[in-house]
Amino acid sequence: MKEYSVAPNRDATAWIVKLEDVAPEKEYGAKDDAIAEAEKLAKENTPSRLSILDKEHNVVEEKRF
Repeated sequence: MKEYSVAPNRDATAWIVKLEDVAPEKEYGAKDDAIAEAEKLAKENTPSRLSILDKEHNVVEEKRF
């Protein structure tokens, strides 16, 4: 199962989509844009899980595809 995450960068000026918590896939200015892209990637690579993190990197939402 592939693991995707959406989290703010260090100073919370952008949102980062990561695969397997390794290298960032892409960076987005808006949280909604990052979530939409992460959901698209997760759906294309099922089975997968998407974790949406807050600025303290706590999971606030988790979705499975």
